[in-house]
Amino acid sequence: MIDATVGLGGHAAALLERLVPGGFLLGLDRDAEALELARGHLAPFAGHFELVHGDFRDLAGHAARHLGRGADGVVMDLGVSSYQLERADRGFSFLADGPLDMRMDASQGRPASELLARSGERELERILRECGEERFARRIARAIAERRGRLRTTGDLAALVEAVVPRREPRLHPATRTFQALRIAVNDELGALEAALGTLPQWLAPGGRLAVISFHSLEDRIVKQALRGFASEGVVTVVTRKPLRPTAEEVAANPRARSARLRVAERQCETGKMPVRP
Repeated sequence: MIDATVGLGGHAAALLERLVPGGFLLGLDRDAEALELARGHLAPFAGHFELVHGDFRDLAGHAARHLGRGADGVVMDLGVSSYQLERADRGFSFLADGPLDMRMDASQGRPASELLARSGERELERILRECGEERFARRIARAIAERRGRLRTTGDLAALVEAVVPRREPRLHPATRTFQALRIAVNDELGALEAALGTLPQWLAPGGRLAVISFHSLEDRIVKQALRGFASEGVVTVVTRKPLRPTAEEVAANPRARSARLRVAERQCETGKMPVRP
């Protein structure tokens, strides 16, 4: 099996409990720090897993190199981990003041501070509108363009957004969608998801299942459309007609799960209709 977003290893451990002794798990993650912590968490299953620092954009390549074939099951949890959100120095959250970074792989790419410094007002508006579905994208983009020289930390950005955007929902901070949009743009999350799903026939074995957990409509729409497309070609059967949502008990135990949506598809066993995509 493949855990394409291994994080701290929670899903991987649950999978390995069912895979051992006869199975093997490949875990991928862009966050090298999280991988090292996951390695310790999964130590009881030594010999039955391999962890790789990499992007699931190249899921087909990882499967070929480390498994030699498609996996019998693949899990993709698209949410930001609690570990990342709680680390102020990573810059994912406005709950604690930290640098405007937001990179899932701190070894490459441009941090959010550079994105804000180099992007014009129209580009910022596009990012906020497309990646954050932010109604006040133009107002926020204008404020960032006017004051970007004074935006040094997550607290600075959150305060700026709070000053120009009315609080619409009691439980939702006005900067929530802005931070989501910048994180998605910094890490090209939607592009990576589209690239990974586009090569599904190369990394999911016949009879294998794919489970994807998304946390906002942008991701869920990409997953839904990709699975529908492959279903129309006879490549997969969509198991979940509608996405599964967490129960009230699950949300009470983990409030961050309230927006989670799970979609599952199974690779068909007929070989005649399976296109090999680049």
